[in-house]
Amino acid sequence: MTDAARAATLLKDHRDSIDRLDAILIYTLAERFKHTQAVGQLKATHALPPSDPDREAKQIARLEDLASRADLDPEFAKKFLNFVISEVIRHHEQIRDGVA
Repeated sequence: MTDAARAATLLKDHRDSIDRLDAILIYTLAERFKHTQAVGQLKATHALPPSDPDREAKQIARLEDLASRADLDPEFAKKFLNFVISEVIRHHEQIRDGVA
C-alpha cells in the first residue's frame, strides 16, 4: 500500500469516527433537553424563575474542570455550556409564557 493510500484510509477512519461522535453529541443533547424541558415544566408549575444563576455558575465551573481534565480548552467548554444554557432558559421562558 502506498503512503497516499494509507493516508486516505486513515482519513476515512478519522472521518467515520467523527461522524459517530457527532451522532452521539446530537442524541446526547436531545436527551439533555428532554430533562431540561421537564425542569422547565416544574419551574412553570411552581412559579420558579426560568434561570438559576447560582446553578449555572456551578455548572460552568464543573464543565471547565471536566474540560481541563479531558484536555479540552476550558474556554470552549464554557462558551458551549453558555450557549446550551441560553437555549434552555429560552425554552423555560416559552413554557412559562405558555408558548411551548
